[in-house]
Amino acid sequence: MTATMTDAPPPAAPKAAGAPQRSGRSLGLTLMIVAGALLLLAAVRVITGANQLDSAGQVGAALGLAVPIGLAGLAGLWSERAGVVNIGLEGMMILGTFGAGWIGWQSSPWLGLLCGIAFGVLGGLVHAVATVTFGVDHIVSGVAVNLLALGATQYLAKLFFADGKAAEAGGNPKQSPPADTLPDVTVPGLSDGLASIEKHHWFLVSDLAGIIGGLITNLSVVTIIAVLLFVGSWWLLWRTPFGLRLRSCGENPIAAESLGVNVYQYKYAAVAVSGGLAGLGGAFLALVTSHTYLEGQTGGRGYIGLAAMIFGNWRPGGLAIGAGLFGYSDALQLRNGGVTVHALLLLLVVLLALLAGWKLYKKALVQGVVSAVMAALVLVWYLLTDEVPSDFVGATPYVVTLLVLSLSAQRLRMPKADGMRYRKGQGK
Repeated sequence: MTATMTDAPPPAAPKAAGAPQRSGRSLGLTLMIVAGALLLLAAVRVITGANQLDSAGQVGAALGLAVPIGLAGLAGLWSERAGVVNIGLEGMMILGTFGAGWIGWQSSPWLGLLCGIAFGVLGGLVHAVATVTFGVDHIVSGVAVNLLALGATQYLAKLFFADGKAAEAGGNPKQSPPADTLPDVTVPGLSDGLASIEKHHWFLVSDLAGIIGGLITNLSVVTIIAVLLFVGSWWLLWRTPFGLRLRSCGENPIAAESLGVNVYQYKYAAVAVSGGLAGLGGAFLALVTSHTYLEGQTGGRGYIGLAAMIFGNWRPGGLAIGAGLFGYSDALQLRNGGVTVHALLLLLVVLLALLAGWKLYKKALVQGVVSAVMAALVLVWYLLTDEVPSDFVGATPYVVTLLVLSLSAQRLRMPKADGMRYRKGQGK
């Protein structure tokens, strides 16, 4: 093998025999889909009178709830693109919440944010050592990280928050003292103008005003950082030689090694970044959502982040849409309860009917008929009731998770070597 071949970046990962190429959507088609979704949401709001469906408060709350889910999903994307399944995201988020709460109340919330990231990186390195160096099954290692993180933070919280200055400042064995608030960003003038337009409840115009207003009012600086991380991850993984090499480790590590790529090094880097992103998601919960560490405050968001990543087909754009959808459904049930969730049933009827028509057009008869039957059942539910029961309202985010994954399962393509054991030297 020549030096030229060794220094060159590896070729694109090979496709499976006979596998169709993934077709990207054009900008025009994407804009048409967005415009159609806005028109549909506006129509449902007018028909049902549920003005909270796309209000600025609803959109702002959805964005705040989507950020930790999105960061967890982005963490999973980094890890799995390098071929390491990361079920331990929940544990890494737990470590991030504790690190942010522990340092945040004693010094600065910015230092708390950095400590949360560092604790997440620590959890990621534990997972990397187990899976990459020792070849432990990725699922087993991830579950172990979750259990270790939960037990360690519970012990440390009792050790650091139960007495002394921490207890005097409001801490207890399950909670840290409150930390200072991180800054928010609001566009002056524009936010007030959009709020005024929203109050008129005009068709589409007020809907756009509410959505844009929610995106530019009281926006946490960590949310802006998260958006930049999504854009930066897309550019780094899909537009640079580093990203090409990292993704080749998740597609065909033997071929990557044969071309001079240090597969272990890239896997370690990816899982460490994964842990840091998950830790940042946990720090967001501790410093932005509640301003304090609370035992159990992640609430399964690491797992929902994995679901958003799968929905997004292991790509940042689709992942962001999935995280937004889960955040929106969570905010809807937290802010507005059964009446507004009931209005969402009508939107679900239309979407299922459109899906049924598309599947029948594609001659997928079984899926088309199933979607049509589901649309009819949901329509009957909507017409015969005025409010969704409170028990079901609380389960809305998880129902959305299952529904989205079931509907998107046909188009998924995970990295070919994701979760497979790899031993150094196989490519030589």
